[in-house]
Amino acid sequence: MATIAIAVDDRQKRPRPRTRVLEDERWLAFALLLPTAVLLGLFIAYPFVKGVLLSLSADRVGVSGGFVGLANFDKIWNDSIFRTAVWNTFWYTGVTTVFKLFLGLWLALLLNRHFKGKAYIRAAILLPFIIPTVLSTFAWKWMFDPTFSVINWALFKLGLITGRINWLGDPDLAMTSIIIVNIWRGVPFFAISLLAGLQTISPELQEAAAIDGAKPWKRFWYVTWPLLLPVTMVVVLFSVIQTFADFQLVYVMTGGGPANATHLFATYAYQIGIGTGLLSEGAAISLAMFPFLLLIVIVQLLYIRRVETR
Repeated sequence: MATIAIAVDDRQKRPRPRTRVLEDERWLAFALLLPTAVLLGLFIAYPFVKGVLLSLSADRVGVSGGFVGLANFDKIWNDSIFRTAVWNTFWYTGVTTVFKLFLGLWLALLLNRHFKGKAYIRAAILLPFIIPTVLSTFAWKWMFDPTFSVINWALFKLGLITGRINWLGDPDLAMTSIIIVNIWRGVPFFAISLLAGLQTISPELQEAAAIDGAKPWKRFWYVTWPLLLPVTMVVVLFSVIQTFADFQLVYVMTGGGPANATHLFATYAYQIGIGTGLLSEGAAISLAMFPFLLLIVIVQLLYIRRVETR
């Protein structure tokens, strides 16, 4: 009887096959990563592959076309509006990123100081980033309206203008307007992210530099900035990706107008693919931004790695 009891105990203590499999780190990692891989495949890989196949065909809404190769890419490259959209996207991304970086860094340095009500001000600064894009953009569109513009009213009261300015009706002013709104929305993201980076820098380094006689500007340039640079590059990388593929803000503000002067990659792809029903050409325009964005991301990642190793 004792022998039977021991055998039963051994069988109970012996791990089941499933348990033995999960004890292997390789199978456990595979089991944990499988749901993520499935989600990425459904919502990222499949749409991307479908877009590539669509750009190589002549499909329209309700009409299945045949394989045309690179004909859609050749067509859009000879499109003057597409070339305008390419220039606008790079200009829009470059200008807004520079201003968001400088204004966000300046704001982060101010918020890093000790003063009364610091927590409330930090929370208030996040409001432009928290408010839904469409809602805040509609408010800005009203502010830029030539008839009811509060901006025109303020400039008129200050004596800076004598007549109405059609902010969204002039190509140059319309581009400037959407750049201003994007900067307004993006500065809080830079400010809070860089503030988090500043919080990780030891105050003792600043104190040691001050004791050695370094001025505030020298302390920032030689102590704070090198330590903050890795965080800054990551924030810039995310901002470039989001701004390069921006759609909501431009679509609500101008719809790509006036006269297709403010189109970006995303808005022009939507107008061609959904507005006119040329799905294949719209997919080609969307994919045209991929090589540019990939190159920008690779360059930034290499620079980030270089900064971290240095």
